Amino acid sequence: MQPTISLVADIPEELFESLQSYLESHPDWDHDRVVAAALSLFLLQNGNNDRRAARVYLDTLFKQPA
Repeated sequence: MQPTISLVADIPEELFESLQSYLESHPDWDHDRVVAAALSLFLLQNGNNDRRAARVYLDTLFKQPA
């Protein structure tokens, strides 16, 4: 099991509502999985060549529902 760190962030209400709508229609995803996928993809697209970010991104995309 990978260690995790809690993250608190303020986001625009419109973005939160959009996220809630997405999660309601995709029950195999949750807030943590979406944030991990989004943050790791951002790092990959913006010059981070760390394979750990790539691994997190791929793991979150292909994670099997529990």
